[in-house]
Amino acid sequence: MRNNNEIRHGRHCFFLMHVHLVFVTKYRRGVFTKEVIDDLREVFKSVCTDFEAELVEFDGEDDHVHLLVNYPPKVSVSILVNSLKGVSSRMIRKKNYPSVQRKLWGGALWSPSYFAGSCGGAPIAVIRQYIEQQQTPH
Repeated sequence: MRNNNEIRHGRHCFFLMHVHLVFVTKYRRGVFTKEVIDDLREVFKSVCTDFEAELVEFDGEDDHVHLLVNYPPKVSVSILVNSLKGVSSRMIRKKNYPSVQRKLWGGALWSPSYFAGSCGGAPIAVIRQYIEQQQTPH
């Protein structure tokens, strides 16, 4: 894995974009074990690779998970989230984990809501100050 602060580039742009995602299980049920979390990590890595993104960090507890994803600007966060949640739900349900089967019914693993926060780079106050100090032409 490369340095997480390495600026990436596309054909016409340079970028360094990270998003912090939090997914919660349906009904906030505690269904995750270490084995499920380990499988989720592999599924999330695979989905990120499909989007030319990188799963920088991942972990969770029994009822939610946190992801830190480095992604290119051509990727919509909402579409990335939809794929991450959809693929992981199908894969985890296909493996028939007893903890998941016992506490969740129907086809849903995740709550429909999620948290997404942009992160990394300089704080907003520093960027704002930098922009304010630009020399406007007379």
